[in-house]
Amino acid sequence: MDLGITTRRRSMTALIVTVALMNTATVLASTAGTLIAADTSGPQVSGLPSAAGILGTAAGSLLSGTLTARRGRRFALLTGYGAATAGGLVACVGAIGGSLVLLLAGLVVLGLGNGAAQLSRYLAADMYPQERKGFALSSVVWAGTIGALAGPLMIAPVAHAAEHVGLPGLSGPILAACAAVACAAATAFALPPDEVPEVTVHEGWAVFRRRSLRLPLGAMVAAQITMVAVMTMTPPQLHHLGHGLEVVGWILAAHIFGMFALSPLTGRLADRIGGRRTIGIGIVVLALSAVLAYALPTSHESGLPVSLFLLGYGWNLMFVGGSSLLSSTVQTRAKGAVDAVIWGSSAFASIGSGHLFGYGGYPLVAAVAGVLAVLPVFLLVTRASRTTE
Repeated sequence: MDLGITTRRRSMTALIVTVALMNTATVLASTAGTLIAADTSGPQVSGLPSAAGILGTAAGSLLSGTLTARRGRRFALLTGYGAATAGGLVACVGAIGGSLVLLLAGLVVLGLGNGAAQLSRYLAADMYPQERKGFALSSVVWAGTIGALAGPLMIAPVAHAAEHVGLPGLSGPILAACAAVACAAATAFALPPDEVPEVTVHEGWAVFRRRSLRLPLGAMVAAQITMVAVMTMTPPQLHHLGHGLEVVGWILAAHIFGMFALSPLTGRLADRIGGRRTIGIGIVVLALSAVLAYALPTSHESGLPVSLFLLGYGWNLMFVGGSSLLSSTVQTRAKGAVDAVIWGSSAFASIGSGHLFGYGGYPLVAAVAGVLAVLPVFLLVTRASRTTE
């Protein structure tokens, strides 16, 4: 994609702002939805709101990839964020009226916007030369730092504000999420008009036949499942221990800060040492986070914040490393299909983590997540052996 410097800066600014807003909305809606489900229906179903958002993200990734290839990135992002705004309104009705069905339905549609936001990292990479693709996509991932700071820390204040006007407290974060998505949709209008998109969009799901896809896809799926399982069950664990929304908020802030804040560093690392080695470092960090969560499940002042930060950064290393391997070899439509698989598979982690939490508590969730985190080692070893043959 050959863009002038001014156009590229304008596009990058719009992508970064929309991703920041969408990430803030996702954190607010997912956390509040998890607590609403746990309070109304028990811990066994507390993973359903997160799963609903993840399924919506998977569908949004596929939809955005297809629309980007056919109609251009501006149209795809506007469609995703516009639909997410409507979904946020439905989720608000569900949260205020106490309807779990409406809440889940709204979170699915809101997730379409998150799917569009996820594809934004590839759109950023497409605007830069090969030697700067890792840095470009990581800059968009870094935008989630704003969500890391704003989202969790907004939970308690907006909940109190909702109670002040006579609404259920946990409906406040859902309302704030809806407002953030609407702002993202408005910001997407700042993207410059697209040139005619690529004509050849035939790869699609056929991309999964590629052997070169196994490592980046396997690493990102494992990282996503591990991260989602532990992150989703952290609010119920803290709630079970008697901690309020303030504690939940700042521990999740540490986690999401780890997910996004160091992304430019990770991008430069991937550009320098390659995506494969970046994935390897991520596996080590992710496994360490699971060990800490298993060993210190009640330590809300040190153990859990450190564990959740490492969980976030281990995910970041594997996500950016895998994305850098994919950015220059896979078409836009196929990238949407890859993201759909990643997010679709993590929906099972969200649902399954609720059952694991109900059966064996937080330590069981951490133990299973730790095993899943190290599975990509086999793909690394296999690829290394093929390289040396």
